[in-house]
Amino acid sequence: MKTVKEIMTDEVECVTLQDNVFEVATKMKQFDVGFIPVVDGKKLIGVITDRDLVIRGYAEKRSGSASVEQVMSGEQVVSVSPDTSVDDAAKLMASHKVRRLPVVENGELLGVVAIGDLAVRNIFENEAGEALSEISEGVKSR
Repeated sequence: MKTVKEIMTDEVECVTLQDNVFEVATKMKQFDVGFIPVVDGKKLIGVITDRDLVIRGYAEKRSGSASVEQVMSGEQVVSVSPDTSVDDAAKLMASHKVRRLPVVENGELLGVVAIGDLAVRNIFENEAGEALSEISEGVKSR
């Protein structure tokens, strides 16, 4: 069975707590992504999604100079280890209604596995495929 380590993206753009919302939005545009991990060194401390920017940023009338910490998802970040099976990662995405999972080992960010990584490679089993289809129901973009 394949693991997320085999299919994850390991070159991931990140931000730190010293960055602001404008810098995050600029990186999202530059790299055509809607998800950016927040790190302290290599340690994952949170993530920011395009949805976070809207809901916790602009909808709360925060300016582009608002801190990353004000809009990031921190404590509730769902992640996986590199040895997690692709099938288990798909089930986790479905149960948490997320489209991306940071891949973490000993607190250190190694990469990100996204629903597209699973779909493009068409490697998941039937059960995982069914789980992934549930993600579109009541989507949270994280």
